[in-house]
Amino acid sequence: VAQLLTRALSHHDLNTNTKGRLLTGAMIGLAIAGGAYVSTTDEATFCGWLFKSTELVNPLFALLDAEFAHRLAVSAAAHGFVPREKRPDPPVLGIEVWGRNFTNPIGLAAGFDKNAEAVEGLLGLGFGFVEVGSVTPQPQEGNPKPRIFRLKEHGAVVNRCGFNSEGIVVVAKRLGAQHGKRKMEETSSSSDVKQGGKAGPGILGVNLGKNKTSEDAGADYVQGVHSLSQYADYLVINVSSPNTPGLRQLQGRKQLKELVKKVQDARDEMQWAEDGPPPLLVKVAPDLSKQDLEDIAAYSLSTLLKTQIISNTTISRPPPADAHPLAQEAGGLSGKPLFDLSTQVLRDMYIRTGGKVTLIGCGGVTSGEDAYKKIRSGATLVQLYTALAYGGPALIPRIKAELAECLERDGFKSVQEAVGADFK
Repeated sequence: VAQLLTRALSHHDLNTNTKGRLLTGAMIGLAIAGGAYVSTTDEATFCGWLFKSTELVNPLFALLDAEFAHRLAVSAAAHGFVPREKRPDPPVLGIEVWGRNFTNPIGLAAGFDKNAEAVEGLLGLGFGFVEVGSVTPQPQEGNPKPRIFRLKEHGAVVNRCGFNSEGIVVVAKRLGAQHGKRKMEETSSSSDVKQGGKAGPGILGVNLGKNKTSEDAGADYVQGVHSLSQYADYLVINVSSPNTPGLRQLQGRKQLKELVKKVQDARDEMQWAEDGPPPLLVKVAPDLSKQDLEDIAAYSLSTLLKTQIISNTTISRPPPADAHPLAQEAGGLSGKPLFDLSTQVLRDMYIRTGGKVTLIGCGGVTSGEDAYKKIRSGATLVQLYTALAYGGPALIPRIKAELAECLERDGFKSVQEAVGADFK
């Protein structure tokens, strides 16, 4: 506890203003209470208490500027000021994808840890996988602030960050250090079973973006592949952010085909170990036309692009969020109002691909029931982000427990059995 107090008091982010000091005091109070509690209970019970206790701190984040709160959350995860899940996931949540064993299908979407600062801490929260990025080749500031707007009444956020990134050199250095640590742990382990991924006990995805001023998008993504793919369990081509001019045009049939070929060729020309190169995914928008969906589905079935993330944020403003004053801010909307739209696109893509393409459902997930609906609609894995911003770490074990209850209630013995169940 003494060490935790010292680190908290010395950390700059936690002491920049009165609200930051208030948050520091709350965290210190919880640390003291936890220190007293841990000596009287077992590890699993204490772990549950620790996650539950974050519900007391999380409302204080709502008092802070949205982007400052985000930076504070990333810093907390990077420096160990978040709970670590010690309890095993329910066996029913386990699933194998791309030859990797996921202990659960709930992942953190790209956008939270843009620069791979807190991978270990975020995986430690109990996510089955974490996706970092989007990472651009060159550092860039992104769009002017303010650029993140909370629609609290609707559990939504509008953002126009614009791929703010420290660049691939910085991110590669961080991921390389984590990769080296993982290799040392594997060497010292006596187990022959391959657990988790390249970043540690969980699976790591790297989301690649392009620089705003770049005239050659393909070259930007290829540079990302060459620098970061060796550390990734999967790679994502992000062509669907609404905040980079011209990016969504890359979702067109001809443009996407040319782009994916360049990226695949760059990946395949590298030398890989026995487990081969990381799978390549594309992240699409929920605002695509029926023809665009058909083109992407047909292309996915005819190539090695066998996984899609559906979906990114929307430029539309689904009701009731459309009536909120901040809904008129430019940018992509995420959170609860996106759920129905993104799930319908997910269902459409599952039908168009006949269940032959692995789909990751993303958009508006706030509960285990939501995750279950995504899975029944065709998702093999599920991602969330905005719900974490509102619900904090306590959301993660709650969603996993609710999802396990949904599966068992309906007689499914595994996540895989439930994938696309609405169409079977």
